[in-house]
Amino acid sequence: MTSTTTAAAERLSATTLLRFATAGSVDDGKSTLVGRLLHDSKSVLADQLEAVEHASRSRGQEAPDLALLTDGLRAEREQGITIDVAYRYFATARRRFILADTPGHVQYTRNMVTGASTAELTVILVDARNGVVEQTRRHAAIAALLRVPHVVLAVNKMDLVGYEEPVFARIAEEFTAYAGELGVPEITAIPISALAGDNVVEASAHMDWYGGPTVLEHLETVPVSHDLTSCHARLPVQYVIRPQTAEHPDYRGYAGQIAAGTFRVGQEVTVLPSGRTSRISGIDLLGEPVDVAWTPQSVTLLLEDDIDVSRGDLIVPSGDAPATTQDVEATVCHVADQRLTVGQRVLLKHTTRTVKAIVKEIPSRLTLDDLSQHPDPQRLVANDIGTVRVRTAEPLALDSYADSRRTGSFLLIDPADGTTLAAGMAGDSFATAKAAAAVDDDEGWDF
Repeated sequence: MTSTTTAAAERLSATTLLRFATAGSVDDGKSTLVGRLLHDSKSVLADQLEAVEHASRSRGQEAPDLALLTDGLRAEREQGITIDVAYRYFATARRRFILADTPGHVQYTRNMVTGASTAELTVILVDARNGVVEQTRRHAAIAALLRVPHVVLAVNKMDLVGYEEPVFARIAEEFTAYAGELGVPEITAIPISALAGDNVVEASAHMDWYGGPTVLEHLETVPVSHDLTSCHARLPVQYVIRPQTAEHPDYRGYAGQIAAGTFRVGQEVTVLPSGRTSRISGIDLLGEPVDVAWTPQSVTLLLEDDIDVSRGDLIVPSGDAPATTQDVEATVCHVADQRLTVGQRVLLKHTTRTVKAIVKEIPSRLTLDDLSQHPDPQRLVANDIGTVRVRTAEPLALDSYADSRRTGSFLLIDPADGTTLAAGMAGDSFATAKAAAAVDDDEGWDF
């Protein structure tokens, strides 16, 4: 490796990483925005751009359709919509980025949940001609539910409304008020034209009334924190390693990826849900012993005592253990075509643990128009956001999602065919009042 290459690698490794997602209604211009970001930030290879130009010419377009840089599925290109989550990786001199371009069609809202679940920032696009619509509100609600700390409102297609400031101001005010009620901590509104490139990478010459950052400037400078080492330490056990060889006759290690926090040799730990305690006698990282390990490293912990530990258990510091419970109350985003109903038998997957469960109550469903809670709906359908109470067959050690996105989340799964029904976030979700409704227990899996 040359000194120039080494210096470049060092500069790149020194930059921070931002994970962000894009969302918006159909035809709001998400893929065009992403394509413009990649193109104008010089993150597109020559052969990629040539392929896009060729595909655009074959469709009778004079200028290259930058949306084709992300809409890679054949069905996406034929219909002109995004269907699947498209991940893109690019970098500038100031920061590295992992981008999830999520679908806008209401049918694929579940994909937005996937793309935004690990994002630190979400860009929500709005067509300046249409303003805030139902899908805009749904995406804002999901961003708030997933505790995405930064939201950018990109008011797109400003060129089609004459770059008029009152149009932008009205939309920004309406969205900010709505997202603020959901508890979104930070909202930045930027007027753009993804097609023309206004305020995407370069400042617009048509909107001198706007003095804020471009989209890329904001992405490069927004503060992000990846320091999970000071959080509650959690290690979901994925695999028990027992080689039982002549070299390692008594080796028993508990392997997994540290979800949060830091573990040290000599630290007293508790294994949940059993509650048994021991001390860490050793930590193996990539086959080598270390004294300390932190998130997101994949490690093997060795304990002083020979206690029962298996896949799905959670190893935590003894002085910082979450409570175990069989009664889970959470906000869920329903992502399946089939309904979720009171009394339904499900599987609940939390970290590496999967247990049988039953839906005991669905106290409320969120009404997106006014953020009111519809009490006792008895069922949730695709794209609904609601509160559920679930009873599990075995105790679970759940953190609040507000404290930990990794150990405070779970999935509800159909035990018949393995379909993911809902994505759940334990504890309180929005800064809105929740209606409580009593629902009679159904027969079935009554734990």
